[in-house]
Amino acid sequence: MRGTLNFVPGDAAPLLADGRPAASVALIGNIGGSLWAPFVRWREEAPDRGGTDPLDTWSKTVIGEIAGVYGATAYFPSDPPWQPFQQWAMRAEGLKASPSGILIHPRYGLWHGYRGALAFDRSLPAGGDWSAGHPCDSCVEKPCVPACPAGALEGLQFDVGRCRSYLRTEAGREGCLVHGCLSRDACPVGRDYRYPPDQLHFHMAALGL
Repeated sequence: MRGTLNFVPGDAAPLLADGRPAASVALIGNIGGSLWAPFVRWREEAPDRGGTDPLDTWSKTVIGEIAGVYGATAYFPSDPPWQPFQQWAMRAEGLKASPSGILIHPRYGLWHGYRGALAFDRSLPAGGDWSAGHPCDSCVEKPCVPACPAGALEGLQFDVGRCRSYLRTEAGREGCLVHGCLSRDACPVGRDYRYPPDQLHFHMAALGL
């Protein structure tokens, strides 16, 4: 569990299975490569399952079972009705966006993610890491920006199209696509939580589609 958020009047709270607005959500996600080994084992047990996006399928299977145990309604970033996962995370864990658009964590850096959320009919204890400020605020050199060979971080926001175009070039296929995003890797925050090579390649391949 990454963090919890209790909704207040005026929030567009997600709906529970019975149609009532939720009182809270608990964000579920990974820290570093914590999900990779169980996900790989799941795929090895039945290589044909998972469809076109096996990580989403695995996440829904695991989080869906947890939702059933605790009487919660599960939501996922990949499924409509689309929910504001980044806004939830910013409020639940006190995070802000990095130049790449990925939320940066004061401890885990850019090496974390959100796989789903559980919506409840009751308030939850506060949960999240508020122990440090936003790392990008004190980062003067911004090494992530010049490290991007596609120049996708030179504008006011991350240029997804430019990134994907670069990944389809020979240099992109031999660089970021194989070894992971060079811009992400240039960030000094949370390097101990860097994803393992296979996970880096998996995510980059999905981005390059």
